[in-house]
Amino acid sequence: MAEAGPRPARGTKVVLLTPERMLARASRRFLTERTSACVKCGSRFVEHEPAFIHCRYCGAIARIANRSLLEQEEFELRSGLRVAS
Repeated sequence: MAEAGPRPARGTKVVLLTPERMLARASRRFLTERTSACVKCGSRFVEHEPAFIHCRYCGAIARIANRSLLEQEEFELRSGLRVAS
C-alpha cells in the first residue's frame, strides 16, 4: 500500500490556518487602549501616534485597536515620516 505523502516527524504540531484562527491571532496583537509604557520592554520612552504606540527605546510598534488608519496616514504625512505619493 502506497503512502499519501511524507509523515510529519514525531513531536511536530500541524496547525490549520482557518480564517477564525487568523482573526483570533490578530486580535491578540492589538492593544485595547493607549498605554504609558512599551508592551515589549516596559520602557516609558514611548511616542503616542493616532493608531500606534512607538517605543523609542527598543523600536517596537504596537497597534491600538479601533483607531483610524486614515488619521495615522495623515499624521505621518504631516510630520514628515512619509513622502506623499
